[in-house]
Amino acid sequence: MRILVVGGGGREHALVWKIAQSPLAEKVFCAPGNPGTARLAENVAIAADDVDALVRWAVENRVDFVVVGPEAPLVLGLADRLSASGIAVFGASAAAARLEGSKAFAKEVMAAAGIPTAAYGAFDALGPALAHARAAGGRVVVKADGLAAGKGVVVCGDVAEAEAALRSILVDRIHGAAGARVVVEERMAGPEASVIALVDGERVLVLPPAQDHKRIFDGDRGPNTGGMGAFCPTPTVDAALLADVERSVLLPTVREMARRGTPFRGALYAGIMLTGDGPRVLEFNARFGDPETQPILMRVQGDVVPALLAAARGDLSATTLRIDPRAAVGVVMAAEGYPGRVTVGDAIEGAEGPFPPDVQVFQAGTRRGPDGRIVTSGGRVLTVCALGADRADAAARAYQAIGRVQFRGAQFRRDIGRAGPGEGA
Repeated sequence: MRILVVGGGGREHALVWKIAQSPLAEKVFCAPGNPGTARLAENVAIAADDVDALVRWAVENRVDFVVVGPEAPLVLGLADRLSASGIAVFGASAAAARLEGSKAFAKEVMAAAGIPTAAYGAFDALGPALAHARAAGGRVVVKADGLAAGKGVVVCGDVAEAEAALRSILVDRIHGAAGARVVVEERMAGPEASVIALVDGERVLVLPPAQDHKRIFDGDRGPNTGGMGAFCPTPTVDAALLADVERSVLLPTVREMARRGTPFRGALYAGIMLTGDGPRVLEFNARFGDPETQPILMRVQGDVVPALLAAARGDLSATTLRIDPRAAVGVVMAAEGYPGRVTVGDAIEGAEGPFPPDVQVFQAGTRRGPDGRIVTSGGRVLTVCALGADRADAAARAYQAIGRVQFRGAQFRRDIGRAGPGEGA
């Protein structure tokens, strides 16, 4: 098969790395890709959200199967357009991707399906939103309704913080049109987990649960980011709890989407908080998580393409995946200034190894400089992943590899995979 992976981040590098190992993959492309994917696939200079150009290129180049990484092209209807052109695609339709494209819509689906989640209100004006936050004593979570590149969520501890968050999103529009509406939720307490499943419109195939670290600094301090690292599996989710999440969250969501006439096919990501009253859904994503995908795929053994195809074609009934019993840890190396304004163009040394077995460095915010060297080009630059006998061993291997990679201003957390259960945000 001729397979196109859409996207250019660490998640897409991991997908290309895994898909390129498949006997089914005659040729792998990545659009737009990065220097890391270029070592495994042919990069195509088309932006991930340029739907017209992607569809045209896929048709002209006889692509058989497309795997969509980021959320933006899904919300823009890339999967619909590819399907209409007769190309198999792993990725949600635009209607199904609203689960991520609109947090208010996701809450409506949860309410209709009886899925446990935080109490909330949705608002498009400052006054009512602020009144709702004040009634909760300011201990709320403020979320931009639309896509905000993982930066549209503010956890507030008092009324002043809630007002500042609401003003910045609704009035100052720091997230543009994504902040025309906000969801204001009650704050919940407990450890978090990321549960991702392959979905065929009816059935789910649940991947090993992971735990993501959102905050920039050790000990889960500082502002939220798109994710500073993840590990898989997470001790906070045992087999019984994972089965409960499948029964009470994933399957009801899939059934509700089908009932609405917008069946979900692709990767369904449920961000879960493990509260004293049981698991509660924080958010849905309509695609693989980043950086969770990197350590998860490190643990998937064998060929992943048949499972992705089965989900795309609507029949996972006979599909299984073999999972490595070892643990995987992925640590993000970010550019100076992240998650704010970052510096770019700094030369990266050591990202292409060589590394020991069971260590992979997935590139994200990178590009080739004029002299051919790899340089930084974004906030999250690399995800350094390792397998180990247990989580501590995997973390030690990942940090040992980080010691061999250098770029000016590099910042990374030193406690990914080393934190105790429940300490990751």
